[in-house]
Amino acid sequence: MTATPYLRLSNVVKSFGAFQALKGVSLDIERGEFVCFLGPSGCGKTTLLRIIAGLDPQTAGTVEIGGRDVSRLPPSARDYGIVFQSYALFPNLTVARNIAYGLKLKRKAEEERVRELLALIGLPDIGAKFPSQLSGGQQQRVALARALAPSPGLLLLDEPLSALDAQVRLHLRRQIRELHCRLGITTIMVTHDQEEALTMADRIVVMNHGEIVQTGTPGAIYRAPATPFIADFVGTMNFLKGSVDDSGRIRLGSVHLHSDQPLTPGADVTVCVRPEDVVIHRPSPVNTVDMRIEAMEFLGPFHRVRLAADGFGAQPLTADFSANLVRDHRLATGDRLPVTLPAEHLRVYPVA
Repeated sequence: MTATPYLRLSNVVKSFGAFQALKGVSLDIERGEFVCFLGPSGCGKTTLLRIIAGLDPQTAGTVEIGGRDVSRLPPSARDYGIVFQSYALFPNLTVARNIAYGLKLKRKAEEERVRELLALIGLPDIGAKFPSQLSGGQQQRVALARALAPSPGLLLLDEPLSALDAQVRLHLRRQIRELHCRLGITTIMVTHDQEEALTMADRIVVMNHGEIVQTGTPGAIYRAPATPFIADFVGTMNFLKGSVDDSGRIRLGSVHLHSDQPLTPGADVTVCVRPEDVVIHRPSPVNTVDMRIEAMEFLGPFHRVRLAADGFGAQPLTADFSANLVRDHRLATGDRLPVTLPAEHLRVYPVA
């Protein structure tokens, strides 16, 4: 017998007049999972989070939390904590009072809970300060502590890191993930940042135009994107236009490639390959093409290299080569070299 998921969304629809922001979204989230809703602006991910929170009513469909149908219940009856992008701290209250806001405990127990949470977020000595005296990263950690104060069953994070600078974002990303592992609280985070989703989530829910287009582990989403949209949105990807010949090989100009995917002869296709999957100086009997380096961009631990082949026509290929590889082979602009596109790393999509 399968256990009931902690959160269940069933055919959730949200309409604003004639515009349908969510188109029958169904999703199960297990207890203790960290799930990221990932997608471009306007895809419906924040609308879905707000419906889970009860901040916006759905037009149709149901929301169940902990086995209860909460579809028509107010936010206060849904047992969650929420952290917004804008922190939403009360400027006239101290950090301690912000964290304690909403707690219904005796004074001594309340003070103990605040001390515990300040230690949990790594800021044990700021209880007497006001939000204006804190950095953006500190304010967001306080907002996180406030959301966790009543020990909710569900934690909702609405783009909590997008207003922070890169270094603070990286630190807080790690801290939120560590807190999740320590507390085991079911967590949903909305983000448009694919790196955040890849590094933080147990499972990613990719959304576009009000629909879920793929769910899976970060590795599955990255390595086996279901559509060209996902391939383009998550990570960096090469897109090469080609067709399938009578023998089932991919034809790119005068070059023929093999793929591990079954292909339909005569079909027009888009071939995708990640820059880091492009291999050099390991000639293979298949999928090896003589190419030249047209440009190199130094990015610290690796170089992003633009390659071209006469057989590809005007279609360039981007490759990421480690700094060690570039140094060991003394690669430079203008060099010609054998480039292999491993069949197992090609993703091939029919052209709609």
